[in-house]
Amino acid sequence: MSTTTSASSASKNAPAAPAAPRGKRKLSYPLVLLLIAGGLLLLSLVRLITGDEQLSNSDQFASALSAAVPIGLAGLGGLWAERAGVINIGLEGMMMLGTFAAGWMGWQHGPWAAILAGIVGGALGGLLHALATVTFGVDHIVSGVAINILALGLVRYLAKLWFGAEGSEAAAAGGNDKQSPPMDSMPTFTVPGLADGLAAIEKHHWFLVSDLAGILRALVDDVSWVTVLTVLLFVGSFYVLWRSSFGLRLRSCGENPVAAESLGVNVYRYKYAALAVSGALAGLGGAFLAVGVHIYQENQTGGRGYIGLATMIFGNWRPGGVAMGAGLFGFMDALRVVGGGTTVHAMLLLMAVLLVVLAVWKLRAGLRGARGARIQAAVSLVIAVLLVLWYTATDTVALEFVEMTPYVTTLLVLSLAAQRLRAPRAIGKPYRRGEGT
Repeated sequence: MSTTTSASSASKNAPAAPAAPRGKRKLSYPLVLLLIAGGLLLLSLVRLITGDEQLSNSDQFASALSAAVPIGLAGLGGLWAERAGVINIGLEGMMMLGTFAAGWMGWQHGPWAAILAGIVGGALGGLLHALATVTFGVDHIVSGVAINILALGLVRYLAKLWFGAEGSEAAAAGGNDKQSPPMDSMPTFTVPGLADGLAAIEKHHWFLVSDLAGILRALVDDVSWVTVLTVLLFVGSFYVLWRSSFGLRLRSCGENPVAAESLGVNVYRYKYAALAVSGALAGLGGAFLAVGVHIYQENQTGGRGYIGLATMIFGNWRPGGVAMGAGLFGFMDALRVVGGGTTVHAMLLLMAVLLVVLAVWKLRAGLRGARGARIQAAVSLVIAVLLVLWYTATDTVALEFVEMTPYVTTLLVLSLAAQRLRAPRAIGKPYRRGEGT
């Protein structure tokens, strides 16, 4: 009871968060739901205009969900670390450790053992980052980059040693120096009756109704249990970090560790715990990649750890925002995989409409006196016009641009969201025990 009281006092005594600039509305949950509904409406309209049924069918959304899971887990892992005040650039490396551990354990003991091994592998990477940054005071960026390089070299070496050794059991089972032997499939679940009913509605291609049916079908048909676990982890992270005394103490370490220590919080312990969870979540994301294709492969993460970090920033260090960002990036990645150049070409029109909406919003802000809003509105309109011209002058998009789609989206979203961001105050700052005494 006394510990909880101390933590509560820490939050009261900590410096107040900077007030949001006037004129900026907070993104409440009703507003977020309204934005999602508006996005679905625009997507349905673009599908109707372009005639590209692949844009919003259940295959597209199912692929988007699969692509969003590892990105979301990496972003959630980054959130845990940075809420405790530690920058975690090493998410990519921790995902690599998760993919390798999952591949090594999975072909021998099955997919569930692979998931557990991926969590352990990522957690070890997180603890190594904690040792370097918390105990020895290494710069957070330097430590994270070092972990990425170390993880890449380690998994390549171990793959040659364990999977590609001549005459080994792994090599006989189909492994080589770049991949593990195959593992069994992860079980999935389907809601009987509901999935078939939604499929029947989707086939009619009704405006908005069939698009909504496609989304819902992706959520109830052939869904991995790891996806369900990911949803539970997002909900659990919110309640642990924002509705428990443990979360209050952990977040106080990222806001004002000196004040937290003066009130009895063991800052080192909470930073270590946060980084262990951070690495475990990233490792789970890596294990999901390996289990999804039944093997570990070299370079399997493909930069998803970095995109997860961008998702965390876009989500303003909140689980709900991370989930929305992961969904967006997953959708764009699925366009690349499922739709190809034709579907990305249809998305040009949707992007143009969104930029026009953004321009109107910025213009209204400019009329209220917001600095630079009119320039942003003009730039958005110019880009929207160029996208419309590109759409009308072509029938498809070059393969090279299709491959760039998720990364271009990352840059655009971060540039648009930058004005609403508020990072933890002590993030990345060196801290030594006893500074407050």
